[in-house]
This record gives sequence, C-alpha cells and structure tokens, in this order.
Amino acid sequence: MTPLGQALDALAVADWRRQVAQLYGRVREIAAEDPAAAHRIWIDGRNELFAEHAASPLRPAAKAVFTGLDVAPYDPAYRFEVRVRATLPQRMEVATGTDGVVPFDRVAKVEVGDLGTLAVWALRTYGGGLFLPVKDATSNRSTYGGGRYLLDTVKGADLGRAIDGGLILDFNFAYNPSCAYDPAWACPLPSRGNVLSVPVPVGEQQVDPHLVADYELE
Repeated sequence: MTPLGQALDALAVADWRRQVAQLYGRVREIAAEDPAAAHRIWIDGRNELFAEHAASPLRPAAKAVFTGLDVAPYDPAYRFEVRVRATLPQRMEVATGTDGVVPFDRVAKVEVGDLGTLAVWALRTYGGGLFLPVKDATSNRSTYGGGRYLLDTVKGADLGRAIDGGLILDFNFAYNPSCAYDPAWACPLPSRGNVLSVPVPVGEQQVDPHLVADYELE
C-alpha cells in the first residue's frame, strides 16, 4: 500500500470508530427508557456502516450483495445489570498482524444470571478500555464459531454502567468481530473464562457465507 493509501486507510478506521462511538452513545441514551428501540437503532446503524463505510470489514464484492446483518429479535430476558467482582489476575497476549502483540489483563468477573460467569478484561495498550467477548452453546451452530463481542470500549462498543456502578450486559447487542467477515483481520477471541455452556440465541447470528472474503490479501 502506498503512503497515501495508508493515510486514507488510517483516516477511515478513525472515522469508523468515531461513528461507532456515536452510535453507542445514542443506544445508551435510548436504552435507559426503551432497550428494544435502542436495539433497532443499533441494527440500522451497523447496517449502514457495513454497507457504506470505507472501513467496513466487507470487501467490495460483499458490499454489492449485502442486505443487512442477521440479528435475532430483541429479548429483554438477556439484558443484565451485573456487579463487578474481584478475580485472580491473568494476562492474555493476542498476536495480531497489524498491531503486534496486544496484551489484556483479567481484572474482574461478572455473574450473568443463570447463564454463568464471564471474565472482564482490560486492554493494556494505549487507549485502554474494557473487553468482554463471549462464546456460548450456539457458537459454530447458529452464531459465529469464534464467538462474539459484548463490550470493546476502546473501539466505542460500550453499553454503559449500571446504577450501582456495575456493568450493563445486553446479549442482544452481541456482535461478530471483523475477522468473521474477512480473515485478514486478527481478532482476540474468547478464552476459557468467557465461554458459557448454555445457548444465547440473541444478538448477531451466523455470517452469510456470501459476505465472507477469501483469504487473499490485496
């Protein structure tokens, strides 16, 4: 890629993150009164970004056939306000093709109703932020096999804090990482502490095979 191409790519990624953060800002504001309405706004916003944005994980051929992400209907039973509890520290280092080795520290755990317990990770590079991926019994069946993301606050995916200072975890907003659409992306995926044994049928579903790029770097 030429220097100009690299600059344009960096600007596009920065704008993608800016728009994602703005989208989640609207989601948090509306979800306080009507989570289902916020969910519809989230779906519409992500569909627009995927279809039109220069930093979309979809290649041009996939954009040409894209009609919208497959997201399950909203189910309020999968929205939780959870307390953050201490846990033993653990380091997770994820090798990526573009950002080198990205370190995360396990900083807490949360109990999500009858679904189970999930680890909360802190990103330990510039920007920081909370990271909470999840894999459940639907993975590699009706949802992406590598798991999905609930929170990735450094990239704007932030559902906010609960009234008591804990976290809002709404599995209806679980979404597929970029590597689900294009293997050229390197994405941190859920480790053992972020795997649930039960199905979580809400959120973004399995990726349409027509949207997945062949693994051929340009």
